[in-house]
Amino acid sequence: MGLKLKLGSVLAPMLAMALMVTAVPAQEMPDGGTVAAEKAADDDVRIAFLSFQNNPFWIPVTEGAEAAKAYLSGFNGTVDYVDLGNELSAEAVVSGIEGALAQQYDGIVVVPIFDGTARIIDEAVDSGVPVFNIIAEGGVPSKRLAFIGQDATAAGKQIGEFIVDKMGGEGKLGVITGYFGATQHNNRMNGALDYIKEEAPKIEILGPFENKDKAESAYSLVEDMHTANPELKMVYVTAGGPYGAAKAVQDLGLTGKVGVVGFDHTPENVRYLESGEMVGLLDQAPFQQAFDSTVMLFNYLVAGTKPPSDVIAVEGNLMTPGSE
Repeated sequence: MGLKLKLGSVLAPMLAMALMVTAVPAQEMPDGGTVAAEKAADDDVRIAFLSFQNNPFWIPVTEGAEAAKAYLSGFNGTVDYVDLGNELSAEAVVSGIEGALAQQYDGIVVVPIFDGTARIIDEAVDSGVPVFNIIAEGGVPSKRLAFIGQDATAAGKQIGEFIVDKMGGEGKLGVITGYFGATQHNNRMNGALDYIKEEAPKIEILGPFENKDKAESAYSLVEDMHTANPELKMVYVTAGGPYGAAKAVQDLGLTGKVGVVGFDHTPENVRYLESGEMVGLLDQAPFQQAFDSTVMLFNYLVAGTKPPSDVIAVEGNLMTPGSE
């Protein structure tokens, strides 16, 4: 939004100086961002940021997009956040990209997650609109500019190693994944389970079960698992809603007997880490992913600078009780 003012020649220079001063804070790098804009655009560059909102994980993603919007406004860049809804699906991603193309955005940042999204990404790129994938993408290759995110299989293995250690190599482990059709969720799950089956065959796997990233579903699943398996020892939640599983452990009076391990340092999750129901949380730097990808896409549009690599891995931090 712009404000048009008719000023005399004497006041115009003063206004210009004031605008320069007020623009400085918007150009300061926010905490959590690691990529700087290379130069200002000659004309307004418009970027559509397409993401979901079905659980607290997306809050820092949104914050990263909003931080990029504020930061790039000082470089003649416009970032519009587009909410794809609270039900993750390939159809929502396709619809969102189609909408961004219809509104003639210069570039798109998106969380594709599922197979079935590569076609529309390729169409966007072929039409001259570069696409930057973040957080998670499908297993089918596309013409996207780059992907920034966690190596899901490696993250799963890291969780698997942690689980084996915490369980002492034996006992019953309940597994709750977000969406069976989400490549990232499957890789996180299989990365852990493949390691566990190989290194700790005495651990009995219950599930996997699907909670569609919903905490209330994770809650019910833990209740059911414990009813059928009173000796349940640990629960692994691969995606959204792990705090629902932790609340079930708390309400069932199983704190200290059943541990929950999952992803993301959200306030909801960390609260249960502090009270003892969560025993491990692996972060995936969502704010950084959102901010850095948007600025890298801006640099590509304005200066022709390509991202440092086709796949940019972000390192996660495994938080345990007492380490937060």
